[in-house]
Amino acid sequence: MATIEDVARLAGLSRTTVSRVINDQPYVTEEKKEKIMDAMHQLGYVPNSSARRLRSQRTETIAVLLPRVTNPFFGHLIEAMEREASEFGYQVIVCQTHDKKQKELDYLQLLKTKQVDGVIMASLSNDWKTIEPYLESGPIVLCNEYMETDQVSMVHIDHRQAAYDATVHLIEQGCSTIAYATGSQETHITCERKLGFQQALADFHLPFDENLEIKDALDVKDGQKVFAFLQQQNKKVDGIFTGSDEVAAGIVYAAAQSGFSIPEDLSVVGFDNQMISLLMVPSITTVQQPVAEMAMKTIQVLVNKMKSSQQQHEQRFVYPYELLKRKSTERISLKESASS
Repeated sequence: MATIEDVARLAGLSRTTVSRVINDQPYVTEEKKEKIMDAMHQLGYVPNSSARRLRSQRTETIAVLLPRVTNPFFGHLIEAMEREASEFGYQVIVCQTHDKKQKELDYLQLLKTKQVDGVIMASLSNDWKTIEPYLESGPIVLCNEYMETDQVSMVHIDHRQAAYDATVHLIEQGCSTIAYATGSQETHITCERKLGFQQALADFHLPFDENLEIKDALDVKDGQKVFAFLQQQNKKVDGIFTGSDEVAAGIVYAAAQSGFSIPEDLSVVGFDNQMISLLMVPSITTVQQPVAEMAMKTIQVLVNKMKSSQQQHEQRFVYPYELLKRKSTERISLKESASS
């Protein structure tokens, strides 16, 4: 097996010069670089990447913090991030926080102990004052999550406006008693969506009933529980906005099992345009995010930060979303077609 000394001997240059080229260091002429690369090719010499990373104190690894990989949205996000990161020579490790504050901080220690070069936070449970000190150890970029600070770059949609638009759609379809099913109350996104939901009700002079806010609804089984909960309420709920297509699918399924008609008896809106929203009968109205584009931009922003030796200006990239209107909310069009 060829060694660095063999490369130096064949190229007619010093071991130090060969080492400089291998580690992308300056002060080596293009002519010498070509000689060294040619010698490496002839000998089949492959640099020891682990040793190179150790010398440069880089791991070429990115940590992505997210609540749970079983959510298809985060699965698609990670897949797109991994593809883009590999284009820059980085690998991605997935860190599930389950929306736990301490678990989030435990994973941020990877940055502090130099086990990763940068961190992407696709969920955020702690307040920014708690996260901020970790910036001293390396770059952090928020994806999907956001907050009011100029100390970190962010890539996201406007979750508050998306929730507002979805709720207004329910109201325009004739819903007047609308429930809200949310995930963990520890994240900033759920707070933003709740504000959008409340604003839509207020703009149309509808009350916000705290008893119709169902928390910690995350998957299909939780959606079934949400429907059972709504059935126990004295008020007749005729619409519901959920923060997940999985939850929305559970509600639609449970409603069908109970003889309910969707959307005539209950209109349902999901979030993220997961495949299940299209496969359910009826298909589920949902909010679509440009997942791949957001993932690629996040990786690009983080890689630029990791490779730059200078302080960079923090940026916020707000991507457009789309409310996909489907059968689970088409009350008015159904009534119009029936009367014609």
